[in-house]
Amino acid sequence: MIRILFVVLLLAAAIYGWEQLKSRKFFLQRPEPEVVSNHNIVLREITSLGKLELVKYNFRDVVDQQITRQFLPDAKALLIIQGEAVGCLDLTKMTVTDLGETGDTLIVRLPDPEICLARVDHSKSKVYNTEFAFSDEALLIEQAFKKAEEQVQTSAIQQGILEQTKLNATKILRPMLEKVSGKKVLLRYRMKGQIDDPR
Repeated sequence: MIRILFVVLLLAAAIYGWEQLKSRKFFLQRPEPEVVSNHNIVLREITSLGKLELVKYNFRDVVDQQITRQFLPDAKALLIIQGEAVGCLDLTKMTVTDLGETGDTLIVRLPDPEICLARVDHSKSKVYNTEFAFSDEALLIEQAFKKAEEQVQTSAIQQGILEQTKLNATKILRPMLEKVSGKKVLLRYRMKGQIDDPR
């Protein structure tokens, strides 16, 4: 009976030892380190915002970037870049003189629509292939992202983001202003132009 108990205890100790070795706890019985973080945040700047974002365009750009070299093969990279552009109105540019009233009509002169954000989303963009990049890979990819960001803004303008911003301003602001004022609302934009010298 004592032999059987001894064999069972020996077997249990062997299994426990094996499990400890397997999980490496036997060798690494260190306590978890305590992490202490001290933050000293300093407020550097406060900026008043008054931009009313009215439309957002999402873009996907396939970029084939290349650096030509004289003696070595050309460095190439193929990237698929995700970007976005946001059309908005900067309401901080409005003054009291931009509001007018004639009878039962309220006239509001809005600032011109603008692109308040045009950027590349690096988290959704991917580098698919690089060839002969050697030491120029970082430069090649950086230039591709920079050109893509410029292209996002250009494409947004070509695709009519400013006109869509105006349309959305009418859809959103007119009903709201009519409800608040109790009058018919006309939305206008500032007139731009140049007068040539008559001489």
